[in-house]
Amino acid sequence: MRDELLKHAKRIVVKIGSSLVASRDCGLRPEQIDRLADEIALLRTGGREILIVSSGAIVSGIKKLGLKTYPKNLPVKQAAAAVGQSRLMWAYEKAFERVGFKVAQILLTHQDLADRRRFLNARHTLTTLLAFGVVPIINENDTVAVDEIRFGDNDTLAGEVAHLVDADLLVILSDVDGFYTEDPRRNPTATLIPLIPDVTEDIEHRAGLSSTFEGTGGMATKVRAAKKVAEYGVATLILNGGKPGLLPAVFAGQPGGSLFLARSRRLTSRKQWIAFTLRARGSLKLDDGAVEALTKRGKSLLASGIMDVSGRFEAGDPVACTNRDGKEFAKGLVNFSSETLARIKGLKTPEIQQLLGQQEYEEVIHRDNLVIL
Repeated sequence: MRDELLKHAKRIVVKIGSSLVASRDCGLRPEQIDRLADEIALLRTGGREILIVSSGAIVSGIKKLGLKTYPKNLPVKQAAAAVGQSRLMWAYEKAFERVGFKVAQILLTHQDLADRRRFLNARHTLTTLLAFGVVPIINENDTVAVDEIRFGDNDTLAGEVAHLVDADLLVILSDVDGFYTEDPRRNPTATLIPLIPDVTEDIEHRAGLSSTFEGTGGMATKVRAAKKVAEYGVATLILNGGKPGLLPAVFAGQPGGSLFLARSRRLTSRKQWIAFTLRARGSLKLDDGAVEALTKRGKSLLASGIMDVSGRFEAGDPVACTNRDGKEFAKGLVNFSSETLARIKGLKTPEIQQLLGQQEYEEVIHRDNLVIL
């Protein structure tokens, strides 16, 4: 299964961690970028398309600015990113030019993908670059992003890009060999798990967190990204990018890393966008009848099934749907504002018409705009 999956993956998103291309002591590491360009060029054989999501801009900028510690202040992070991003991109430009490939810089924020029109525009841009044989180099637009529009880490961004371009595989290159039973840096007897069929609560618990200087996510964010893209129908390979030659060797059939399998179902692009790209602006607590109607009968959500409304949102915004216990089980785009829903929750359609007059919609969330998680 593993060999077949890697063999037939044609469109691949490769996420390159900060520690592979930059460090606190020496800043940018162009020799590492040269090596990775050589190895990625080998993957291009057989008609594969490669997109790169690269960390390293902030760490590279930290060295250039002479900072002694990783900045906690957002403006300082953004200043470091502004200084480091141009250096990082120039290193990729030179490295891939040497192996005969053109590159393009793409900087994204969450807001770019939360807006459906901008999401589709980004998709068209990236697929056009791939059609021209260009290798897109993607990073978060750290110099302008604020907390509300940040992805937060490049593992998350890489997962979003995999969705954006309908990738066949996400490869996360890190400084560890893959996913272990425990953190191998703390327990040397921990063993590598080469195949993970499903991201269970136990797997998420084992992931833990990293405290490295260069990285912002650690294994926890990698596992979350793998879980998310599995819902898209995309598998994830976590691999040690610091081992020379391992990346092309694994694609040639050699062992290495941890492969997280995809779910068998694959949502439509629009429903993927609703479920995993949009951030809920509020939540609706539903009664048991509404939960059953949505999950088992494929119905739209009506106001009569709403017990409580939380948050402030407008018509068209994404909201989470929870059961009586507060557990989220669905997400969708609402047809009414939170203010209106607070007035009509629990009411049937004739009662709503009597209270508010004839409305454009009967459904609070139409089933076409609803995703069961």
